[in-house]
Amino acid sequence: MQLFYSATSPYARKVMVCALLRGLGDRIERIDVSPDLSPPELLAQNPLSKVPCLVTVEGLPVYDSPVICEYLDGLGTARPLFPKPGPERTGALVMQALADGIMDAALLRRIQQPFPQDEGRQKAGGRAQAAIARALDVLEAAPPQGLRDIGAVAVACALGYLDLRFADEPWREEHPKLAAWFAEVSRHPALAETEPA
Repeated sequence: MQLFYSATSPYARKVMVCALLRGLGDRIERIDVSPDLSPPELLAQNPLSKVPCLVTVEGLPVYDSPVICEYLDGLGTARPLFPKPGPERTGALVMQALADGIMDAALLRRIQQPFPQDEGRQKAGGRAQAAIARALDVLEAAPPQGLRDIGAVAVACALGYLDLRFADEPWREEHPKLAAWFAEVSRHPALAETEPA
């Protein structure tokens, strides 16, 4: 399998963490690309020019990260990251959606940083920042448990992206339970190996 990715993408990191937890790391060739440049090799697989994009052994392109993670969960022999249908699965998927929302909002803020901060950009950035703050409050009230499912994996990658791109906006002091959980799971080899520089 081939994975088009960017080392700083939290969505690509989520996919790689899932692959490592499922014991599939050595079955994936990583192809580092810049989706902003729309390289032809990426466009040939994903017309949206977005990473991550997985190409299966059969040549099927799979995107985006929630779909890739679910696909990978059907491979390998490790404990599944997607629970069977029912309340536990729904909870994991909702937590993944919350974490992906943090990533979406943080990425929006990151993309807007170099541009003049006119009123429209300020409003969009403020709305994104407020969404992140509310999501962190929800996670503080009920932090994940270990790295047992896709929700926990997504939260860890979202928090890692906040640390990478917004280190000057510390979140730990107001979210001590979430911070303690993140400190514990960050030592896991799958997260340590994928931590962006």
